Amino acid sequence: MHSSTGEELVVTALKNLPLTPDEVLRFVARLQASDVVVDAAAGIDLISALETVKCVSVATQAVVTDAVATAISNERKELGKPKAQWRSGIASQIGLARRESPNRGGTHLGLARALVHEMPHTLARLKAGELNEWRVMILARETACLTVDDRRTIDERLCADPATLAGAGDRTIEGRARALANELDAASQVKRRAKAYAARRTSTRPAPESMGFFTVLTSMEKSVCMWATLRRDADTIINSGGDTRTRDQIMADLVFERVTGASAAQGPPVTVDIVISDSTLLAGGDTSAYLHGYGEIPSDVARQLIRDALDDAQGNETHVALRRLYAHPKSGALTAVESTSRGFPTALGRLIDLRDRTCRTPWCDAPIRHHDHIRPHSAGGKTSAENGAGLCAACNYAKEGEGWTAEARRDKRNARHRYRLISPTGHTYDSSAPPMPVVELYNSRIENVMITGLFDDGAA
Repeated sequence: MHSSTGEELVVTALKNLPLTPDEVLRFVARLQASDVVVDAAAGIDLISALETVKCVSVATQAVVTDAVATAISNERKELGKPKAQWRSGIASQIGLARRESPNRGGTHLGLARALVHEMPHTLARLKAGELNEWRVMILARETACLTVDDRRTIDERLCADPATLAGAGDRTIEGRARALANELDAASQVKRRAKAYAARRTSTRPAPESMGFFTVLTSMEKSVCMWATLRRDADTIINSGGDTRTRDQIMADLVFERVTGASAAQGPPVTVDIVISDSTLLAGGDTSAYLHGYGEIPSDVARQLIRDALDDAQGNETHVALRRLYAHPKSGALTAVESTSRGFPTALGRLIDLRDRTCRTPWCDAPIRHHDHIRPHSAGGKTSAENGAGLCAACNYAKEGEGWTAEARRDKRNARHRYRLISPTGHTYDSSAPPMPVVELYNSRIENVMITGLFDDGAA
């Protein structure tokens, strides 16, 4: 009895103390140093307890995120900044702190504001470990188009009593939230559909074995219509005989042909950049190549793609060009590129694209949209490879916000390009350009000495 009372007193005392980063990190160190529990029953209890820790951590992150955003915006308001600048760049700071992209930072910021200001019962269930982050995200998403009052009504109906959603899975929670939203405001679902349709887009992402997914996000009726049309035409080709492809293969080829206007056998009708070392291309080396816009690909695949393109060039309009890149053989730092250019405004922009590959902001893999001056041009920054960085639009706009600074870093000669971003709170985040696919050592020692001497002036 005495022990139980003592534990309660300790918990009460801790509640009155502010949570500090050092305190959290001490707990993390305890987890890192702990031994694995062998007993199965105790192990299950530990798994459950750790899941509760995750949920409580997410809830605490949400509260802190909202507090940080409020503090920053209030400070700017008191300084007399324009209203449009009160929240500028905050999502990027949240994303960097969570080691995620600015886009994800905006998602977490929006969720935090909803939980703290509009969904207190959902936040309470999260703090109690009864809902995880994804299920809380579902509730926030399904009520996003409602008025604040209607959202609070659903929050109370579903989450005020812990028993209401006890044992409910993702689809059950989604269905119940959507049913209540329809009941309270059917017109909101029309708004949701219009908003979702406005976000229609295409995207591509890598798949295993040097394959890729090409995705179209559009309305359900259009997606079903496209799929049905492809299936119908594929069946027609199969029924005509003489084609050894499967239905799925034919449908995939038809998509390519109808989007590009070229047959699948002709290959891509636009510029496709493959970065490959000279020894891999010409001497059968095994260093990975890089397909711009996709990622690393095996050397055999790269050579096959180049062979196919050369075969297509015989008697067709396919144009194959070789552009030499100069990279340091040890660090892989891209130092120069031939000035001959096609399809890009400048050779410098092409060099930055090939060097950086994706947005240089840490944890952001978005495509490059802007060639940014690390040190602003207005502050005397040069238009050069060293002072340039490839950024997505969101990161570039965030960097231009109040309090953000950046600088190019070079720790040693011939090092890969390094970029340091400093947030308004003084936190620093470093980003290094990926290495080029080069051979580090040649067979001849003399060749190694000669090739290294070519790069004495530094790297890009």
